[in-house]
Amino acid sequence: MDENESSELTEDEKRLFADLMPEDLSEILDTGVNRRHFLKLMTLAGGGILAAQSAVAEQLMTRPFNEAAPADYALESIENGVNVSFKVNGTARKLTVDSRMTLLDTLRERLDLTGSKKGCDHGQCGACTVIINGHRVLSCLTLAASCEGKTVQTIEGLAQGNSLHPVQEAFLKHDGFQCGFCTPGQICSAVAMLDEAKKGHLSYVSETVRQPAGPAKLSNEEIRERMSGNICRCGAYPNIVAAIQEVHSGKPVEQVFRSV
Repeated sequence: MDENESSELTEDEKRLFADLMPEDLSEILDTGVNRRHFLKLMTLAGGGILAAQSAVAEQLMTRPFNEAAPADYALESIENGVNVSFKVNGTARKLTVDSRMTLLDTLRERLDLTGSKKGCDHGQCGACTVIINGHRVLSCLTLAASCEGKTVQTIEGLAQGNSLHPVQEAFLKHDGFQCGFCTPGQICSAVAMLDEAKKGHLSYVSETVRQPAGPAKLSNEEIRERMSGNICRCGAYPNIVAAIQEVHSGKPVEQVFRSV
């Protein structure tokens, strides 16, 4: 449905918005029903306010709402705009962004890649973790402008077609998630961390810093330490560790939730 069609409301629908959302009526008549209007209407429905007008509300909720595509972002509202060219999940992208815009907001709001989650927005929970040039990075603390010429990989770019990444498969096997909110960041962090281990990077709990160069063998304690920047509020840590250990060792690990 195009913009003109979406703004052509029936008289009953106009009366519904005039009664319940009068402050939004002018905007709705001009541009049609967008996501914000739809969510507001859903909130009113959840509160039982639409009981007397349920038929009209149901008709509205089943109609497509008008929403600009990510590429149609309101460029006129951008202050201090800078051009950024970078690769995201293997695709070259070129955007004009506010120089203060974070990579996380750019991915979610401009590129419609909503897998990376905004949890604390202070770099403390790890839900926004992505991989930049092979290194795990907190995208909520990374300016999009600083990614010029770099390669960004998000959770959406780990699978190869219909084949999941081994870490994704292990998380499914070991039930390494419950609500799933932190999972994209956990998986991206785990993928990059395993690559760090292959390169012989050490951690705070490494037994010795004098070990010869080569892949690091990760104990469960090592995995917990190296993944400590990723918080799981559901407490699925034993399953997460088991999933990562199985990919790291290449050997089956007993499923924790079935061993009790």
